[in-house]
Amino acid sequence: MKKVEPNLEIGLTSKQVKQREEAGLINKEVTPKTKSYKEIVLFHTFTIFNTLNIAFAILILCVGAYRNLLFMGVVVCNTIIGIFQEVKAKKTVDKLSLISVKKANVLRDGKWQEIEYEKVVVDDIISYKLGDQIIADGIVEDGFCEVNESLVTGESNSIVKKKGDILLSGSFIVSGSVIAVTDKVGKDNYTAKISAGAKYVKKINSEIVITINKVLKILSIIIIPLGILLYLRQSSISDATFQQSVVNTIAALIGMIPEGLVLLTSSVFAVSIVRLSRYKVLAQDLYCIESLARVDTLCLDKTGTITEGTMELYDIVTFDDHSKKEIETILNNLSCNLTDENPTMQAIRTKYYENNYYKEANELYPFSSATKYSGIKIDDTCYLMGAFDYLLEGEKLEVATNYSENNRVLAVVEKKDIKGNLKKNTPIGLVLIRDKIRNSAINTLDFFKKQNVNIKIISGDNPVTVSNIAKRVGLTGYNKYIDTSTLETDEDIKNAVLKYNIFGRVKPEQKKTIIHMLKENGRTVSYVGDGVNDVLALKESDCSITFQNASSAARNISQIVLLDNDFASIPKIVAEGRRTINNVERSSSLFLVKTTYSLLLTLIFLFLNVAYPFVPIQLTLTSVVTIGIPSFVLALEPNHELVTGHFFPKVISKSLPAAFTIVINIIIIIAGKHLFHYSQIMSSTMCVLLTGITGFILLYRICKPLNIMRTGLLVLLMTMFFGQVLFLKDMYQLDDITLNMWIYLLVLSIISYIIFNCLMNLIDKHIIPKIK
Repeated sequence: MKKVEPNLEIGLTSKQVKQREEAGLINKEVTPKTKSYKEIVLFHTFTIFNTLNIAFAILILCVGAYRNLLFMGVVVCNTIIGIFQEVKAKKTVDKLSLISVKKANVLRDGKWQEIEYEKVVVDDIISYKLGDQIIADGIVEDGFCEVNESLVTGESNSIVKKKGDILLSGSFIVSGSVIAVTDKVGKDNYTAKISAGAKYVKKINSEIVITINKVLKILSIIIIPLGILLYLRQSSISDATFQQSVVNTIAALIGMIPEGLVLLTSSVFAVSIVRLSRYKVLAQDLYCIESLARVDTLCLDKTGTITEGTMELYDIVTFDDHSKKEIETILNNLSCNLTDENPTMQAIRTKYYENNYYKEANELYPFSSATKYSGIKIDDTCYLMGAFDYLLEGEKLEVATNYSENNRVLAVVEKKDIKGNLKKNTPIGLVLIRDKIRNSAINTLDFFKKQNVNIKIISGDNPVTVSNIAKRVGLTGYNKYIDTSTLETDEDIKNAVLKYNIFGRVKPEQKKTIIHMLKENGRTVSYVGDGVNDVLALKESDCSITFQNASSAARNISQIVLLDNDFASIPKIVAEGRRTINNVERSSSLFLVKTTYSLLLTLIFLFLNVAYPFVPIQLTLTSVVTIGIPSFVLALEPNHELVTGHFFPKVISKSLPAAFTIVINIIIIIAGKHLFHYSQIMSSTMCVLLTGITGFILLYRICKPLNIMRTGLLVLLMTMFFGQVLFLKDMYQLDDITLNMWIYLLVLSIISYIIFNCLMNLIDKHIIPKIK
C-alpha cells in the first residue's frame, strides 16, 4: 500500500484506516505457535509407556487377577504431571508480550482519540509524552525527546530523538514530547521480531529427566518382543494355566519399567520449588534448579542486572575555595525547584532533596538535550549543572575528563546570565554519578567465582563502561573486553566467546548467538537479564533468571524470578538444586535395582522351564516399602555436596550390586527347589522375602551414616514389609515353611549381604572414581 504524507492536523481519515486494516497493516501481536490443550492431553495420554501399561491392565482384567492392578495408580499420576507441566509452559509462552501499555493517543479525522494499541495502523500519527512507552516503531515528525532504550537495546544512557529519528517499540520517553508517524506494526515491529524468536516451548533441559526418558524409551522398545517370548515360554510349562502365564509375564514386564521414578523426580522438584518460595524465589519451570546447580558459565546483562538500572551520586569534587556544603546546597535547590525526571536528576534528588530547606528560584531552566544543562536562577545568580565539556575549559576541563573515564561527570557552575559564552562562568565543582550496583551483586558473583563458574557480562552498553562495572564488582578478566559491533559473522562470535569475558554493544540477536556458541562448546549456561533485549538470550540459556522489577517480557520468559530483586537468593537456589540432584540420584538407584534385576531375570527365564517367581502385586507391595517410601523420604533430606559426574553412570553403578545379588539369590532358590522339594508358591515366597531383605541391605548402605530418623525409617519399613507378608499369608503360604527352609533362607540372607558388599566395594574402588 502506498504510504501517505503525514498530516499533523488531520492524521489518517476513517477510509484510510479501513484500507490499512483490510490490508493487514495493523499492530496486532503475533500469535505463538503452541499446541492446543487437546493436543497436549492426547500427547501425554497416549505415550508408548502408557499404552503398554494400559495393555497390561486390560490383560490382567481379562484373566480376573484384579488385585494385581495397583501399578496403574503411578501411571495415572505420571500422566497428570506431564499434562500440567506442558499446559503451564504453553500459558507462559502465550502471554509473552514486550509491550506493557495497552492504549495509544492517535490523531484521526482531525481529532485526538485514545484507542487500543492493537488497533494502531501504519501511518497513524501518535502523540508521546513523558513516561509513555513506544507501542510501534515510528519516525519523529515534531518535537524532541529523550528515550530510554535500555530494556530494548541495552544502552543505559538516554538517547535524544528529534525530527526524522526512529523510535523503537518497547522504549520509554524520559523527557520531552513528540509527535510520531507509525512506520512499522505487528510482526514487523522491533520488539515483535525479538519476541518471535522467543515464542516457542523450550524442551526440558534436565539431565535427569532426559536420561529417565531415554531409559523408558529403550525399555518400551525391547519390552514387547521380550514379553511375547516370555509368555510363550511360560505357557509351555506343563502345569501352567493361561492366567498364570499372563500374570507372570506381566509381572516381569512391569518390573522392568521404573514408573515411580518419573513421579519421584517430578514430586521432589516440586517440593524444591515450594521451598524456594520461602526465599522470595518464583521458579516457573519445574527442573530449572537442576540446570542452575550444573551451571559452569554465568552470563549477565549489566543494566538492571548487576546494576539496579538507576544512577547514584557517590562523590563531589570542589574547585578552588568552594566548599562541598556549597555544592550540596545548590544541588538541593536544583532538585527541589526543577521537575526533571531523567536518571541524573533522580540520583541527585535521592541524595539531596530537603523540601524545607531550599530557596525558591526566580527562573527555571529544565534540562535540554540541545543546551546539555539544567539550572535555576536565585536572586541575580544562575546556577547551572550539565555536561562538563559544555561548561568547563582549560585545567578544570582536564580534571573533569580524567574523572569521566570511570564516571558520569557533571559540572556545577554559577553565572550572572545564561546568555553569551557558557564557559565564561565560575566553576564550583563536579558531581560524580555512576551506575548503582545491586547490594548483593558482589557477594553473589564472588560465590560463583569460588565455585569455578566462569562469569561473562553481555551488555548493549559501551564496552569500556561495562568493563568498569566488572572491575567494581571484582570480576577477574574485567580488562578482557570487546566491542561486539565489530564482530560481523557468527564465526567471529564463536572465536570471541571463550577469549573475552566482557562484551559491549551487543544486539539482542548477538546475545542469543553468544549463549548458543557457549553451549556448542559444551558449557552449561545461565543468563541473568531484565530487559526486552535479553529475551532471546534468556530463552536460549540453560537456566534463565530475572527480577520482579524487570520488563514483563523478561519475567514471562524466565525460568526463575527473584521476587525481592535480590541477587543473594541465587546461591540458595544453587544449594537447593544440589540437594535435589544428589538426593534424586541416590533414590533413583533404588528404582533401577528393580528394572535391572527384572530385565536380567526375564532373559534368564526365557531359557528355564520354570515359572517366573513373582506376580505383579508382590512386586508392587515389595517396591512400596523398599523403593517407593524410602526414595521419597531420602530425596527430601539436606544435601549440599557439589554436583559431579553424569546422572546415569552414577545411578546404575549404585544399583548393579543389589540387582546382581537378587538375581543370584533367585537362581539359588530355583536350584534349591529340587533339594527341598517345595512348591512354586513357596519358591515365590522365598524369592519375595530374599528380594526384600536385599533391598533393605541396599537401604542400609545408602542410609549410612545412620541417625535417629534413618534408623527409625529402616525399622518402620521392615515392619511394614514383613507385616504385609504376614497379612497376606494365604498368598505366601507361610504356614508351610519348615524350619530347614527358614535356616536356608537365613543362610542365603547372609550370603546376600556378603555378595552385595563385595560388589559394592569393587564398584566404589574401580568405577565410581572414573565417573566423578
